[in-house]
Amino acid sequence: MSDKPLQIDHASDIPVYRQITDDLRARLVSGQLPPGTRLPPVRQLAADLTVHHNTVAQAYRQLAEEGWLSLKRGRGVQVIPRHSQTATPEDETWFSQRFTDLLAKAKTRGLTQSQLTQIIQNLTST
Repeated sequence: MSDKPLQIDHASDIPVYRQITDDLRARLVSGQLPPGTRLPPVRQLAADLTVHHNTVAQAYRQLAEEGWLSLKRGRGVQVIPRHSQTATPEDETWFSQRFTDLLAKAKTRGLTQSQLTQIIQNLTST
């Protein structure tokens, strides 16, 4: 699938299926998992991550609903080309949730709004 295996933090407040979904989505967006890539079967990935197979199935279904994966019985899980590059309402919700989590962590670490703005400007200018 990728050089770096998926990492699950069982102590995290983030549900495991969402950790899997977020990790795979990041790899899809970055091109680490290009169209045509076959992902491990549900039960294999579940065994590798020591999670229940329904957890992996839920993550795969979510990514299929977002248009990233094709789930065909007997043919496995495959990355498909996304036809739309326009952000969906689900994309906006996903980013909003991530930003909310990151902003909360930034506040607890004492980062100011000015510092956060500078970080975002630096990241988006490359």
